[in-house]
Amino acid sequence: MALGAFLLIGFLTPLTGALISAAGIFSALLSQNDSIAVEIYTIILAAAIFLLGPGAFSLDARLFGRREIVIAKSAPDK
Repeated sequence: MALGAFLLIGFLTPLTGALISAAGIFSALLSQNDSIAVEIYTIILAAAIFLLGPGAFSLDARLFGRREIVIAKSAPDK
């Protein structure tokens, strides 16, 4: 429940997403059911959150600053 709360407020988002993904993998490996669709969805969503990172209004953005990736329109001339 703590990891879900951390994701909700956007605190340590990459670490939290990785931990939830690891917990989903562990749960899927220990699952006795034939259908493990819920565990697979959890793993995919946690991995997506891990890769996307925190949002603009998250606690991470407030604590560590917002990051902006600037993509150049063309390659610089040499």
